[in-house]
Amino acid sequence: MNIESLLGRIRPNRKITGMSAILLPFESSGAVDWDSFAGHVRRTTEAGLTPAVNMDTGYAPFLEEETRTRVLEVSRSVMSGQPWVAGVFVSDRPNAKVDSGSYRKQAETVQGYGALPIIFQSYGLAHQPDQEVVENYTAIARSCDSFLAFELGTMFAAFGRIYPLPLFRELLLIPQCTGAKHSSLSRQMEWDRLEVRDQVRPDFKVLTGNDLAIDMVMYGSDYLLGLSTFCPDVFARRDAMWEQGDPGFYELNDLLQYLGCIAFREPTSAYKHNAAMFLHQRGWIRSDLTHPASSQRPQSDRAILEGIGKRLGLAMDP
Repeated sequence: MNIESLLGRIRPNRKITGMSAILLPFESSGAVDWDSFAGHVRRTTEAGLTPAVNMDTGYAPFLEEETRTRVLEVSRSVMSGQPWVAGVFVSDRPNAKVDSGSYRKQAETVQGYGALPIIFQSYGLAHQPDQEVVENYTAIARSCDSFLAFELGTMFAAFGRIYPLPLFRELLLIPQCTGAKHSSLSRQMEWDRLEVRDQVRPDFKVLTGNDLAIDMVMYGSDYLLGLSTFCPDVFARRDAMWEQGDPGFYELNDLLQYLGCIAFREPTSAYKHNAAMFLHQRGWIRSDLTHPASSQRPQSDRAILEGIGKRLGLAMDP
C-alpha cells in the first residue's frame, strides 16, 4: 500500500466507535478497589466510550475466576443495560489443545451478564494449524449471539498470535464474529486488515489496539485501547472533533499519542502502572498500586504524567 492509496483511505467526518479497556484499581491494602472500579466504568460510559472489562488492562490473565466474576457483577450494576464488553479468558500451556468447553461456558456467562464477549487467545485456541484455528472460533460461535475476536502480539502476552492475513479473512466469514481487536503495534498489518475488511465485510469492525498509532481511526479503524483508560473523556473529545471536521483533532491526538509513547515503552506491559499513576493523580482511584504480577514503572514517571495531564487540560494532583 503506497502513500497515495493511504491518503485515499482517510475518512474524514466519520463517527468513531471507541471502546476502552478498564483498569482494575487496587487499594493500598492490596485488595481490589471496587468503588473506584465502578466509578471508572461509569465515567467511561458517560464520556461516550464503551467500557471493556476483564481485559489485559484489567489483569484478566492474572485474576482468579471469583474476581473476574465480581468484575462482571459490578459492571452489570453500573451499566444498567447499556452496551459493554467483557473478556473471555482460558488459561493453558504451550502445546495445549483448545478447551472449547471452557470458552463456550465463559462466553455464555458474559452474555448472561449483558456484555459482548471478546475472545482472548490461548495456546490451544490460536497456536494450531490455520484451519483448526478457524474451526475453534466456529465452535465458540455456536454459543454466542455475537462476539469479538482478538489478535494479541507477544509483547503483550506470551500466548498471543498475530494471524496470517488469509486466516484473518476467514474470521470475517463467521457471522457471529462482528469485529476484532488488532494488537500487533504494526500500522501495515492493520492497513492490510482494513483493506480485507472493506472487500469482504464492510460492517466488520477493525478495533485498533495500537497504542503507538492511535490515529489509525483516520483510516477506518475503530478502537479498543488500553491508553484510553487514562482519560476516556479526552478520547471522546478527540473523536467528536474528527466527526465534526475540527482541525483541533490533530493537536489533541498528538498529545494523547505522546502519552501513549511514554506509557507503552518497554516493557510494554508496565503501561498499567502508568495508568494507575495517572488515574491516581486525577483523583479517580485511591492508589497507584497494581496487581502484584504486573510490571512496574519508576515513580519518577509521575512528574512526566502530571505534565501531560495538565497539557490535556486535566486537573492533576502531584
